[in-house]
Amino acid sequence: MKNELKAYIEKMSALIESGNITKEQLNSMLVSIGFFQHERLIHLLVTLAFAVMTILSLLMTVQEFYFIPLFVLFLALEVPYVFHYYRLENGVQKLQRMYREAEEKVKK
Repeated sequence: MKNELKAYIEKMSALIESGNITKEQLNSMLVSIGFFQHERLIHLLVTLAFAVMTILSLLMTVQEFYFIPLFVLFLALEVPYVFHYYRLENGVQKLQRMYREAEEKVKK
């Protein structure tokens, strides 16, 4: 998803900078933003679920030390999810700014 988002941002950025964006392309961009926002929401829920499981496993580890592998596993999974969500969040926000910019160019 990271590469797909990055490629789409580059494509739309070049299109907007050239000033040759049409209403159809603008509508297509809006649909794509919706898809990326949905992906972002799903990853937010997964990230939050792993955060809760990580905290619960930490609490269990305090009581019984044999839960340490479970805590390490959840922590090892949580860190990449946070970074992936961070990239998605920033990419979607950048697309939204680009959409507003393109919308102004189409109006002119």
